[in-house]
Amino acid sequence: MPSFWDLGLGAALLAASTNAQLWDKTIQTTYGPVKGFEYFNSSTTEKYFNTSTSSVTAYLGIPFAADTGYQNRWKPPQPHELWNETLLATSFGPACPSAKDPKSSEDCLSLNIWTNANSSSDNLPVLVWNQGSGLSSDNPWWYGGGMAMKDVVFISFNRRDDAFGYLAHPDLNAEGLARDGFNTSGNYGVLDFLEVLKWVQGNIANFGGDPERVTIAGESFGSSQVYHAVNSELFSGLFSGAISQSGIRYPYDTLLAGLATSYVTMDDALFHGQNYTALHNASSIAEMRQLSMEELLVGSDVRLNGTWIWWVTALSSGYPWAFKPVLDGYVLPMKYIDQLVQGPANDVPLMTGNTRDESGVKLPTPGWTLEQYEEYNTLKYGNLSDRYFSLYPSNDNATEAGLAWNEAARDLSYVGTWAYATNWLRSASAPIYTYVWDHAPPGQSQGAFHQSEIMYVLNALYANADRYSFTEEDYHIAEVITGYWINFLRTGNPNEGDAYTAGNMSHWYPNDEMTKYVQRLGNGWGNMTVAEVDKLGFLMDYFHQQTPY
Repeated sequence: MPSFWDLGLGAALLAASTNAQLWDKTIQTTYGPVKGFEYFNSSTTEKYFNTSTSSVTAYLGIPFAADTGYQNRWKPPQPHELWNETLLATSFGPACPSAKDPKSSEDCLSLNIWTNANSSSDNLPVLVWNQGSGLSSDNPWWYGGGMAMKDVVFISFNRRDDAFGYLAHPDLNAEGLARDGFNTSGNYGVLDFLEVLKWVQGNIANFGGDPERVTIAGESFGSSQVYHAVNSELFSGLFSGAISQSGIRYPYDTLLAGLATSYVTMDDALFHGQNYTALHNASSIAEMRQLSMEELLVGSDVRLNGTWIWWVTALSSGYPWAFKPVLDGYVLPMKYIDQLVQGPANDVPLMTGNTRDESGVKLPTPGWTLEQYEEYNTLKYGNLSDRYFSLYPSNDNATEAGLAWNEAARDLSYVGTWAYATNWLRSASAPIYTYVWDHAPPGQSQGAFHQSEIMYVLNALYANADRYSFTEEDYHIAEVITGYWINFLRTGNPNEGDAYTAGNMSHWYPNDEMTKYVQRLGNGWGNMTVAEVDKLGFLMDYFHQQTPY
């Protein structure tokens, strides 16, 4: 995807300002002074935000920890060296190591800030964004200028992924025991997130942010990072609200083990880690720390051989990743089902939901034969398959079978999230709000696809107008849905905060055990039934036949 900067718009944003704004000031951080730049010029704000003025300052590529290469490899993020000369924070830092990105680097732990503050005392709400797996903070889907225009301090950051972020090994467990008192390894990417939040607490007030109003948000794999933070005492006191987009599902939902929110047991993680070191002819982590990043990229994003569930659900083009967060009893303290029963370590307001056309939906249809439809769903639902076929019939027509598959996939997604939220309420006191996003960005055929809501909720259509021919309807939808998100950032309630001033917003009710609704967002607004009553009952019966995750 061409970036906002590659199109020449970025250079326009560097226009000089005649006003004394935050970009004219040098800001002190933990490691040294930084200076940002004026992010928008008047032509950009007039085109996308109906105003000729903007106070948005951007700071790109601020280091929050040291280089993760060689002797810092597979360790919690280490302190960065202090600098004395002012860092001109005008370009994104390199992405963390990825087999898909030849420009990646192990010196990658940096963050970006967009702020509309005019002084360090403005106390604006803060949003810390955690992107999906294999992606970096320089993606225009989460450029933060639009949120800053709404008086939010927006932060994105890079973190380690794949084997660089989630390698477990007996040698590393021994290091963890000596360092932390726990036999732990494999969650370095999660610890990068923790380090960002610590940095935010110590520094964000200098950028006009309120350290008492920090909301963490993420999508897909980033949503799992959010959920790990909610569940971990290591993150206590570092945030006040959480948003998990395309996030956690009911632990009895078999798809959870294959989604980006999944984890691996320590035993499995050690097995994969030792296979990885053997692949590189190394007998110890000490030897692995001598190898170059380029050498270690080999096998760093390996996928596992799966079972029928992976190809039946059509969740991805391949099998699940070997390297992902590890159930170590320390960073990830317990299984999702146990955490749901016990309650979160950080009992904060939570928003979570799904897009309409993710989690196995294939548009226009999967294109299967009737025989395949019957085979796949008989395998999946077993002794409940007769009920499945009565509720999602093919009517002896392959096209209708494909439509039925998509309907069932959507119901599974909605019910799985709703069931999680309903059970959350039994052990948490903070409210939880659930949604379904159903608006399809223009000019594509995959509907309301996985991650399609991001550029709307983050008010980032301006940065993606080169790819999508947005209409007035798109900008209106973005304005409304951003209102819910910013209200939540301000107050912990998507209905309160006066973020949307162009009319009345449909009230978004928090989940409760007595109702079976979620909030519709996109092509309509307000309560929608999570699923038809008989389908809801069937799917809950199916869930409760499964082994919880």
